[in-house]
Amino acid sequence: MNNLIECQQVSYHYNSGKIKTPVLEALNLSISSGESIAILGQSGCGKSTLLNLLGGMSQPSKGEVHLNGTNLGQLSEDKITELRAQHLGFVYQFHHLLKDFSALDNVAMPLLIRGDDKQVALTSARELLSKVGLQDRLDHRPAELSGGERQRVAIARALITQPSCLLADEPTGNLDARNAADVLGLMIELNQAQNSALVMVTHDKKIAQKMQRILILENGQLNES
Repeated sequence: MNNLIECQQVSYHYNSGKIKTPVLEALNLSISSGESIAILGQSGCGKSTLLNLLGGMSQPSKGEVHLNGTNLGQLSEDKITELRAQHLGFVYQFHHLLKDFSALDNVAMPLLIRGDDKQVALTSARELLSKVGLQDRLDHRPAELSGGERQRVAIARALITQPSCLLADEPTGNLDARNAADVLGLMIELNQAQNSALVMVTHDKKIAQKMQRILILENGQLNES
């Protein structure tokens, strides 16, 4: 398997005046095509910080993060954004859908932003929404959808560009047990179908057990469960 993302001796700390607060310390991680990884840890331990580093949205205080063989620390912000758009999809606890747009338009948006033909983008979005069971909700705006449906739209939007890796930060945190199970099953199914990597930050051990690997973030370090 090829490593899509690698963290090499990554450290991260927050600065508050002259005070440094360490979050991650000399952390190493390799993420390969097709694998699913759960990252567990106590609240405030740095799970979301790590996800932001993997996605190139933050830079480490020390060490290197490589995406598809490229050291993100050596790129301009524009180049990082371009590489991120090519290889990564993101799903968060809050869906962050555009409230004035339909489900179809929300999902098509990443393709339209990168300049794809509108009709091709809409056709791809329609097909993906059908795969997530929302073929009858294409024209509904977020306010007209249930919590589980909104999260399905968010997942479809994250996958529309066929990313090499999906980064998910507590994606089922706002859902009831049934919707959480459905959304999780959908993400795993699409992860396997597309042979993309799936990295999920969660506090739920039952969810983590569905992943191929479980990593515990503690004292700034990752350890296999």
